[in-house]
Formats: sequence, C-alpha cells, structure tokens
Amino acid sequence: MATLSNLIAINVGNTRTHLGRFSDGELQESVHFECDDFTPILQKIVGWWKEIAEKPQASIVLASVNESESRRLTSAVKDQLSVNVYRAGDDLPVPIARQLDPETITGIDRLLNAAAAYDLLKQACVVVDVGTAITIDFIDGEGTFQGGAIAPGARLQLQSLHDHTSALPEIEFAAPNGEAFGRSTSQAMLQGVFHGIRGMVWKLIERYAEEYGAFPTIIATGGDADLIFKNDELIDQIVPDLTLQGIYVTAKTALAGRIDKDVDVKK
Repeated sequence: MATLSNLIAINVGNTRTHLGRFSDGELQESVHFECDDFTPILQKIVGWWKEIAEKPQASIVLASVNESESRRLTSAVKDQLSVNVYRAGDDLPVPIARQLDPETITGIDRLLNAAAAYDLLKQACVVVDVGTAITIDFIDGEGTFQGGAIAPGARLQLQSLHDHTSALPEIEFAAPNGEAFGRSTSQAMLQGVFHGIRGMVWKLIERYAEEYGAFPTIIATGGDADLIFKNDELIDQIVPDLTLQGIYVTAKTALAGRIDKDVDVKK
C-alpha cells in the first residue's frame, strides 16, 4: 500500500498561516507567519519544495478558512513551482465521519483537528482549538465528529470590550497575574477573559461527558493553547501542530485509497 512520505502542509487561518514539512511520516519543521507576511511565506514554501521535490510522493496540500489569502497563495505557489496545490476538503476529503445537521458547513480546520485527534488516540476525545475563535468539538469512540461549540477568542473578546465601551482600554492578551482579584482595569479584563475561557471549556466538556456517558480525552491546540491551558488539569495533551497533522492524515488517506469515511452519518 502506498504511503505518503514527503509533504508540505499549509494551514491558512484568519490571522496566521501555519506551514509544516513532513518527511517519512514525521513533522520535521513548522513555522507560523502573520497572513500579511506573504513574501516570507512563499519563500519558505519554495525553499522546502526544493528539498523534497525529487523525493517519493512529494506533495503540497493546503487547508484554509481564509479564502482570499488561500487563493492568492495557491496562485503564487503554482506560478513559482509549476506544481499542483491540493485543497484539503475539496480535492482530498477529510477522513472523518460526521453526524451534523444536513445544511451545516463545518470549518475545515475543525474537521482536520478531529481527524488528527482520532488518528492519534483511536478513542473518544474533545479538541479545544484556541485561536481567533475558540472551538470545543467532540469526536466519539467510533471516530464520528459530533460537532461542538464556537466562541470568540481571547483577543476578540478584549477588542470587543474596548470597541463597545467608552472606558475600557485596548490591551494585549496575556495570562493575568496570580492574584484572585483584578486590582486594575486591565487585570480585571484579563481575569474575565482568561478564566472565562477556562470555565467555558470545563463546563462544555462536562456536558459532553454527561451526554456520551464517559469522560473523553482532551486535546488543546491553537495559538493560545499553551498560554491558557499549560497548567490546567483538565487538558491531557497540548498539540500545537494538530491541524497540520490533520492535513497529513488527509493526504495519506487519500493516497492510500482508504477514503471510506467522508460521508455524513445519519441518525
């Protein structure tokens, strides 16, 4: 059976682009850029491609929730390298079953995270992705994506507080100090956002566990995962590159001809 050996994975998010280079099934290197850092993003992809182009099963696969940036990047990569850029979810179906409302269009990042988490654990799990938005998604023990919850990320919450009030300042997100009480306006805002996110995640996972009848394994990912959940006893693993791993699993499954789960599972 064919296996994917060499891959450049590209994840274009709302504010950042995440690149990964896989070799022999392992993620060898990953980097983040702001989406508007277009030239260094393209240079990194071109440089990596020169390293792997002559190796077996070399491919470039992109996933995106930012359509304008992904179109721009895909066009530039094709112009520079004269190679196909495959789209996860379009050219390559994500290998995760789904039990969702028929009209639902789920973000590709959520599906890739689910596929990667189940491929890693082979058991019921929750993926907490903490970035521009926060998603808390449940995958059951059969590997079916059941959906979850979406909330604004920490920076969106802080920006909203500033934009929609007359007195609250514009501040950078950080962990609050160790005191129980926020004794300044900025610390009070950080306390509310930081612990609000942690409390929301705890409550939702408790609900998922009650509904499922067992407590799932919890994986956190996303740009703010380490800052928010590093010392949280609820989280079993923090996997910063989970979406890139999902791109790899998607490409590997497609190449091996084992795509048999890209269907909605009806009740």
